[in-house]
Amino acid sequence: MSAEKIIGDWNKKNFKNVYWLEGEEDYYINLVMDYAEHKILDEAEAGFNLTVFYGKDAEWATVLNACKRYPMFAERQVVLLKEAQQMKDIDKLESYIENPLSSTIFVVAYKTKTLDKRSRLYKLLKKSAEIFTSEKIKDYKLQEWIGEYVRSQGYKINAKAISLLDEHIGNDLNRIVNEIDKLALNLKGKKDITEDEIEKFIGISKEYNVFELQAAIAKKDLAKAIKIIQYFEGNPKAGPIQMVLPALYASFSKVYTIFGMKEKSEAALRPYFYYNSSAVKNALESVNNYGYDGIERILLLLHQYNLKGVGVGDTGTSDASLMREMVVKMIVADK
Repeated sequence: MSAEKIIGDWNKKNFKNVYWLEGEEDYYINLVMDYAEHKILDEAEAGFNLTVFYGKDAEWATVLNACKRYPMFAERQVVLLKEAQQMKDIDKLESYIENPLSSTIFVVAYKTKTLDKRSRLYKLLKKSAEIFTSEKIKDYKLQEWIGEYVRSQGYKINAKAISLLDEHIGNDLNRIVNEIDKLALNLKGKKDITEDEIEKFIGISKEYNVFELQAAIAKKDLAKAIKIIQYFEGNPKAGPIQMVLPALYASFSKVYTIFGMKEKSEAALRPYFYYNSSAVKNALESVNNYGYDGIERILLLLHQYNLKGVGVGDTGTSDASLMREMVVKMIVADK
């Protein structure tokens, strides 16, 4: 069961009595909870028949009493329990879940984790409720997800713009959606999103970013790499080391896997890089300029400097100084 399927069923007025939303990805849980709070009941019905609890402050007995009430002037009532992972004695909900009221739609958001499948609560939910597990999008699928989301909103976006969002924001769907929605408000009827719009309205430089730093390293262009790091130094929010190094590691890890592929042509690699011609070009340049041993050494350096960036084996060195030292070792030492 997906978030879209749950909402689709609700649009058709097909409801179950209990919905349990769990998992690491907040975005889809928020999507379902927002619909449940604002769309299942109309405004007049919600005044009497919508009850919202937050796990940290909710008493299990109060939640159960709310679920057992009958709706007023409506066919059904909605009870929402948000942040249920913070609720004490959540297992006390078992008695209600075992025998829910048919006129109540009880929706529980249990974020950041999942229930122990061996627990009695989980077994009861599996038997009588709808369980939705919201999993993190795999990093290698994130660019595809961004493209699909943008298209679902009626816009087009080029591969470079997708890469900028991916590299700069990372695997945070809520933030990605917020930035795209903010961008859409500024487009004023325009339907195409390029790196120019990303730079203008989101503030991600199309010239000085992680993607361009990876390209400079791929080309062994030390001057350009240092220039980008200097930009990061002057604009700390644009390239904190905690964001830059994991992004570079993900990029070069992808390059590393090319050595194990039978077909290494640009055409063969394009699907692997989400049809981003620039990313394919950078990857092939990395392969040609560094070889297997060179890419392996880059990955080791990224690991070492990631540790230094959090204070392991290094204290007091600035992020920019660490990155400069690292790229010199990557590029110059390999010549």
